[in-house]
Amino acid sequence: MPRVLLCALIVLALALAPVPRARAQEAPARVAITGSVIDYEVSAGDTLGSISARLGAGVVAIVARNGIRRQDPLRAGQVLTIDNRHIASIEPGRRLAINIPQRMLFLVDGDAVWGLPIAVGLRSWPTPVGGFTVIDKEENPTWDVPLSIQEEMRAQGKPVITSMPPSPQNPLGAHWVRLSFSSIGIHGTIAPSSIYNYASHGCIRMHPEDVAFLFARVELDTVGAITYRPLMIASIDGRVFAEVHPDGYKRAPFGVDYLRAIAAREGFGERVNWDAVADVVRLQHGLAVDVTKDD
Repeated sequence: MPRVLLCALIVLALALAPVPRARAQEAPARVAITGSVIDYEVSAGDTLGSISARLGAGVVAIVARNGIRRQDPLRAGQVLTIDNRHIASIEPGRRLAINIPQRMLFLVDGDAVWGLPIAVGLRSWPTPVGGFTVIDKEENPTWDVPLSIQEEMRAQGKPVITSMPPSPQNPLGAHWVRLSFSSIGIHGTIAPSSIYNYASHGCIRMHPEDVAFLFARVELDTVGAITYRPLMIASIDGRVFAEVHPDGYKRAPFGVDYLRAIAAREGFGERVNWDAVADVVRLQHGLAVDVTKDD
């Protein structure tokens, strides 16, 4: 089995294109809401950052929902209301969808759609976009360090590592899912607090238990896509939801008009409370918010 090359630099200056006109022969994307609103009991050692990373809910949204201050320490036993609902949009014929601004991976597994928080590439080392297939899977992988990362180590005055065998220090963790991008894959991490952030050298990081869950459910030739969509709006089960994230890579059109165009194209613009959408765009909390106009 080939050894893993991790996260080589791929420069892909691809801005989000304007909303395309639908073609009659195109099948619709599968859309769903993942996550829920839960009461979370704080454990010893929890921080807002660690809760955000594990549950896929932004710190700003958690603070706002619970009326607390970001600098206040959490107490064991404290109960926080966490909303980690997200719009999952999976293109026809694909089982995996990764949306960089959402920092979420979505997996179609039979009738279920799972949403799992991830870390994506640094703004200076972006994750590429486009369609992919799974071309390799490996447990307890060896990390063959790309030359670009070796150069970064050298520039930072760190010891230059060329290869690291499986170990508790191996940043790939215990599972590697190689994608058809050059040297880009999905893997675990020894730094779980980095999840739900822009933190990698282009690869997709997941919590160890989440990547194990994924590893068991994808096969070679599984098809997916990585997209860059900080603004989303969708009609799901008779309701309309909007979700807006900060434009981390500074690539996308932004504003209510962009969402109006999508809703008009999909034929549900008359059912939208556009004042509520304006609030979603202004706050950028990164949650799926019900913006249905009720009579």
